[in-house]
Amino acid sequence: MSASPTEIKRPGPERRALGKGLDSLLPRVTTPGTPGADSEAGRPLEIGISQIERNPFQTRMAFDEKQMEELTASVAANGVVQPILVRPLPNGRFQLIAGERRWLASERAGKATVPAFVRQVSDEQAMEITIIENLQRADLNPIEQARAYERLGREFGLTQEQMASRTGKDRTSVANFLRLLRLPESVQNKLATGALSFGHARALVVLESAAEQEAAANRIIALSLSVRQTESYVQGLLHPDRATAKPVREEPRVDPNVRAAQDRLQRALGLRVRVEDQNGRGRVIIEYARLEDFDALLERIVG
Repeated sequence: MSASPTEIKRPGPERRALGKGLDSLLPRVTTPGTPGADSEAGRPLEIGISQIERNPFQTRMAFDEKQMEELTASVAANGVVQPILVRPLPNGRFQLIAGERRWLASERAGKATVPAFVRQVSDEQAMEITIIENLQRADLNPIEQARAYERLGREFGLTQEQMASRTGKDRTSVANFLRLLRLPESVQNKLATGALSFGHARALVVLESAAEQEAAANRIIALSLSVRQTESYVQGLLHPDRATAKPVREEPRVDPNVRAAQDRLQRALGLRVRVEDQNGRGRVIIEYARLEDFDALLERIVG
C-alpha cells in the first residue's frame, strides 16, 4: 500500500538508525503538521518518497548501475539503515540534501516512505553539504568535481581558498580541478568516462589550443600511454627543438601470468628479475648489484 502524498510517520524502534554525520551540524526544525516530531532525541521521520524532490545542487551525474542494484536489494531486505537528509519547502514538500542513492534505491525497492532527518538550511548550505558528502565518498569523476567547485565559485562567490577550506581540500587541488574545465568538451567527456585519468588531463591542460589537446588525448588513448609518458609527450610538443625530446613508444604489454611469475622469482631471489616471453619462448634476466648477490644466487641455483 502506497503512502498518501502528505504522509509522514514516526519510525518505530527498529528504524532508529542514527549517525553523527552532516545532520549533527545542522539546525533541527519542526515539520509543519507534526509538532515536535523531530525534536525528540533527534529521531528521523518516515517521509513519503513521493513528497521528496531531487536535490538541484547534485553534482554527481551518474550512478554505477551494479552498485545501485546491490543497494536496492539491501534496502528491499533490510530497509534504509542510515536516514537521508532533507529540508522543508514552502509548498509542504521536502527537498533532498544528502542521500540520493538511498532515496532512489528505496523508490526502486517499492518502499512507500524513507527515514529522513529534517533540517533548515539555506541554498548555499545545501549545495556545500551535497558537494562535501560526494567528495567524502570519492565517487565523483574529475569533471564532476571540477564542475562542483566551479559552481561554488560562480553561484556563491567563494574563492579557491574558501572552497578548499569548506571541502577539506588544499587550494592547489581545487585549482587543478578547475583547470580541467579549460579542456574542450570532447576531452572532458573522455575524462568523465574514465578513458583518461586526472593525471593525463592535468598534463594536457598546458597545451595552448583545444585542437592540440584533443589530438593529444586521442594519441594517449590509442597508445595507452601512462601519465609519465604523457608528460614527456606533452613536453615534446611544447619544446620540439630540444634534443632530448624523444618520440613516445608504446610499452610492450606483459601477460599477467608472465608478470606473476616474474614477481614470484623476485620475491624468492631478492633480486630484480625480468622475464621476456614471446609465445612460450624467451629468457629470464636476473640483475645483481654486488658480487655477494651473485654468490648468493649461485648458491641458491646450484647448491
